[in-house]
Amino acid sequence: MAARIERLVTSGQFTLDGGSWDVDNNVWLVGDEHEVVVIDAAHDADAIAAAVGDRRLKAIVCTHAHNDHVNAAPALADRTGAVIWLHHDDLPLWKQTHPGREPDAGLRDGQVIEAAGADLRVLHTPGHAPGAVCLYDPGLGVVFTGDTLFQGGPGATGRSYSHFPTIITSVRDRLLTLPAETKVLTGHGDSTTIGAEAPHLEEWIARGH
Repeated sequence: MAARIERLVTSGQFTLDGGSWDVDNNVWLVGDEHEVVVIDAAHDADAIAAAVGDRRLKAIVCTHAHNDHVNAAPALADRTGAVIWLHHDDLPLWKQTHPGREPDAGLRDGQVIEAAGADLRVLHTPGHAPGAVCLYDPGLGVVFTGDTLFQGGPGATGRSYSHFPTIITSVRDRLLTLPAETKVLTGHGDSTTIGAEAPHLEEWIARGH
């Protein structure tokens, strides 16, 4: 039986470079009635644990280490025994939020994280953050993009550790090459598809964000 995808929206603050902003985050759960993977443990460990229920939480996969995507990860891991996965290039950002706790394991480009029939392939997509990753499952026809690609363009690159030309390269070479019907499940806001976004690449480059 194919894995199912569940979406939980949690709310809190994104903090970086001395500023704070109220944000709503998408927390994605991929699995079945027995085991599940959480993508981005944002803000509220209690709410995420309730969504997991009595299933085995196999992994907490961080698309990147901005605080609003990882702030509930240690508490959720401590409660469930799940492994926290993060690309090592984002350790400097991780340590801003969790200076006393390391992630449990390092994500690598091309790695596959399995759960309940899902095969989440790691695509290293730096730009919004150095260690940003997307998770692509061709069987489910979805890519979880974190803050790398949204409906209407790439993620923000105006703050520390981000770089606009780098995110454009990641989006162009790693994401827009996926099948057009692939659903794009984002870190904030509404979902889209690769086919809906791909025609706008040159507009994004021209506007510079």
